[in-house]
Amino acid sequence: MLTAMPEAAVFLFDVDNTLLDNDRFRADLDGWLTRHLGAAGCARYARIYDERRQGLGYADYLGSIQQMREGCEQDPRLAALSAFVLDYPFPALLHPGALRAIAELGRAGACALVSDGDIVFQPHKIRRAGLWDAVEGRVMVCLHKQDALGDLQRRFPAAHYVMVDDKVDVLADMKRVLSDRLTTVFVRQGHYAATADPAVRPAPDHSIGHIGALAGIDPSHLVAAASLRREESA
Repeated sequence: MLTAMPEAAVFLFDVDNTLLDNDRFRADLDGWLTRHLGAAGCARYARIYDERRQGLGYADYLGSIQQMREGCEQDPRLAALSAFVLDYPFPALLHPGALRAIAELGRAGACALVSDGDIVFQPHKIRRAGLWDAVEGRVMVCLHKQDALGDLQRRFPAAHYVMVDDKVDVLADMKRVLSDRLTTVFVRQGHYAATADPAVRPAPDHSIGHIGALAGIDPSHLVAAASLRREESA
């Protein structure tokens, strides 16, 4: 088996609310549920979804639809719900500048997606959005990316990593493990970013208002941000 040669730097991107507006997808899903199943049906789906997320540790949209069948096996609206989710126009959810950011950073090193989620719907969404091709198939779908750093380093060997994510706690967890080999970039998009705890440490090395701000940034500046943080905290 051939071993991949290490890259000087690998740029890692989260997907939901970093590259894709997943908040908008959930709002559209709730709108469909309310229109076709009523407020009670929407509330039932939300309850099932929240329970499954708490139990599984990740968003399980398809499993929640499957569980909705209990007590209404022959309701044709559930098949329509499945079609709505699977056929959703995911390219429309791409944040402005997302593909450009991947393309520009890809000139300085390999780009890869590292996303939490289920192993059926999440890859489907990534492919449908055009992100799979944008990173040439370098995609990892994990239960929790911060717990899969060993697999990540074997899959994408590199001297240095840059992780772009909308969750400061995930970035901090990864930083505590990879230390100086990781530059963290916090993207202030979506509801997780809006409620982020500013006291989380280690703080992100770099913070941007939207993913499009990465386009045009000198990649060496992203890597240097980690060193600057260390000097400031010394």
